[in-house]
Amino acid sequence: MGEKQAVAAGVVALGVGALTAATLWGLGGGAVDVVVAVVSLAAALAQLWWPVSGTLAATALAVISPVATPAATAGALQVAQRRRFPLAAGVAAAGVAAHLVQGLWRPNSGISLGWWLLLICAAYGALLGWGALARSRRALLISLHERARRAEAEQGRRVAEARTAERRKLAREMHDVLAHRLSLVATHAGALEYRPDSSPEQLARAAGVVRSGVHQALEELRQVIGLLREEDDLLDEREPAPTLADLPHLIDEARQAGQSVYVADETDGETPPAVGRTGYRVVQEGLTNARKHAPGQPVEVLLRGSPGSRLTITLTNPLPSPGAAPTSPASGVGLVGLTERVRLAGGRLDHHGSDGQFRIRAWLPWPG
Repeated sequence: MGEKQAVAAGVVALGVGALTAATLWGLGGGAVDVVVAVVSLAAALAQLWWPVSGTLAATALAVISPVATPAATAGALQVAQRRRFPLAAGVAAAGVAAHLVQGLWRPNSGISLGWWLLLICAAYGALLGWGALARSRRALLISLHERARRAEAEQGRRVAEARTAERRKLAREMHDVLAHRLSLVATHAGALEYRPDSSPEQLARAAGVVRSGVHQALEELRQVIGLLREEDDLLDEREPAPTLADLPHLIDEARQAGQSVYVADETDGETPPAVGRTGYRVVQEGLTNARKHAPGQPVEVLLRGSPGSRLTITLTNPLPSPGAAPTSPASGVGLVGLTERVRLAGGRLDHHGSDGQFRIRAWLPWPG
């Protein structure tokens, strides 16, 4: 027996026992009444585990003696609280019938049979309603607790999905940045390898660029590793993503690496941050792709657009000569990821080679 059941048994024994003893004292305490009182008290305790069976047993005893009435009515209340309404109503009806028989067999000298029956019906009706209300309230509380638990679990799931989506977004950002940085390093390292006759100043400058590029790549790689380790603090400490306003710095880096880049900016106005971030990544991936697959070839960058229409970004470079190997290993997912990024921004990206030229063109919405 658990602690709660022990407490409930104590309450039933005291409450029902006191009422049974008072009824037995009022009746004079005959032998039959004493036996019924003892058995009905046992039935009241049994109601804690078997409410219907214990109540029906006490109800049957109520036909014999009024001392079983406390146990029978207490059982009717428990059945109403713990069982469905039709079953509780049936047990209550049995209780009314048992007390009707009791009133006919052992009439109460202080009240008429009609008033006795009315009193019994009112008492069982009140017990039935009270128990049904308590049962409904308990079911409502359980339902509210379950809803709260589900809402909390759903909220936790949404937060986890948002964090996962943010990490994936940042991982794509880091992929683009690392690809760009490492392609610059590969370009300068190739210059050191194939131009050993350069002056000491040129060699030192190229070595410095390689060292700086490797250092920056390691810093960015540390951020990627932090994301993979799911360190939430990095989500709030990351630097703002570059936009088209940072494009001059990107072009300068490419030119310092020996890449010929011609830029024509025909945009009218400043692009929104979201559009600018995507546009920056388009140019960055295009320059990286050109350095990998067409080293030494010039790249033309054309930006057109105005608020209320769309932003068009076009990068064009000559196709590499047949059999030329890329300067660095290709991941095979750069343009695929860029296409997905542009699509998520509401735009479209196309890339193809024709007439000796490789062209990347992106269309992005530019809200007015």
